[in-house]
Amino acid sequence: MSHPSQDPPRAHSGAAPTLRMIAWELTRACNLSCLHCRAAAVSSAPPGELTTEECLALVDDIASFAQPTLILTGGEPLLRPDLFPILSRADARGLRTVAAVNGTLLDAPTAKRLADAGVRRISISLDGKDAASHDALRGVPGAFEGALRGIAAAREAALPFQINTTVTKQNADQLPEILALAIRLGAAAHHIFLLVPTGRAANLLGFELDARHYEEVLQWLAGQVASAPIEIRATCAPHFYRILRQRGIPTQARGCLAGQSFCFISHTGDVQPCGYFDVKCGNVRQMSLREIWENAPLFRQLRDLSAYQGKCGFCEFRQVCGGCRARAYEATGDPLAPEPLCAHVPGSCR
Repeated sequence: MSHPSQDPPRAHSGAAPTLRMIAWELTRACNLSCLHCRAAAVSSAPPGELTTEECLALVDDIASFAQPTLILTGGEPLLRPDLFPILSRADARGLRTVAAVNGTLLDAPTAKRLADAGVRRISISLDGKDAASHDALRGVPGAFEGALRGIAAAREAALPFQINTTVTKQNADQLPEILALAIRLGAAAHHIFLLVPTGRAANLLGFELDARHYEEVLQWLAGQVASAPIEIRATCAPHFYRILRQRGIPTQARGCLAGQSFCFISHTGDVQPCGYFDVKCGNVRQMSLREIWENAPLFRQLRDLSAYQGKCGFCEFRQVCGGCRARAYEATGDPLAPEPLCAHVPGSCR
């Protein structure tokens, strides 16, 4: 979903930065079986998910020290039977909520309920220009048509929506057509996600773009920023914000936000730097989110940009890009290692 604007972080000074955004995995239950699923979601909710009471208490805990945007995700959050009480509590506490749904379970009455409960925007993924390409990645025939029906329902309910696209070698050449489709459908934004090999995506050997192709895709995307009639963003692609600055395109957004202004809460209450960064920094069943956010050793480590290694450590775009920390960790086991899919040579643009 959308990243709030913020000043780039500085080298860690000891004080925790403001928590601006949380992705909250309400459930791992899902009616699809996407090949690239970060959560490796399953057809029914696994044991151990936060109870309704725990979810409501977590909303209160969050609101007690911050006012972040809550991205309610899964799995498929519409399969969580207490979704609307959770949304109502968040709205009552003044929190801005958005929801990541796959669209196949969304009808007009449900879309209206989401809007009435305070949801500002939903995201629906289109990972191909047509049913053949989308359904192949989503693992269920009819997923593309179901997503389009969900989008139509959102339009009918006047619920703003954005299109998300996870980019792989299989669909990278379709991006212009997917963007055109998003514009025709009336999306508020098109956000692309560069594959991070976690969850089921760890099995997609050969699907991930290499550094050169990665750069080409992001250069193309940056070229759309000025001309496209909708918002364009990239996630898990911090190089995009380096490219925008190289092109002189104004932006206050930053690349990797993990632990800087963003965190992830799992269906069982584990807190991580992001959903793709599978390292547990604490659990909200044992301590407050504020304590985890301010004091978890990994969060504090990620905030110290002076400790970044390799070319990320001396890159002139360190503060606006930072490299994908999850991808660095998955590739090397070291969260401070250089971004493995970056083609930029530090100092080469001076």
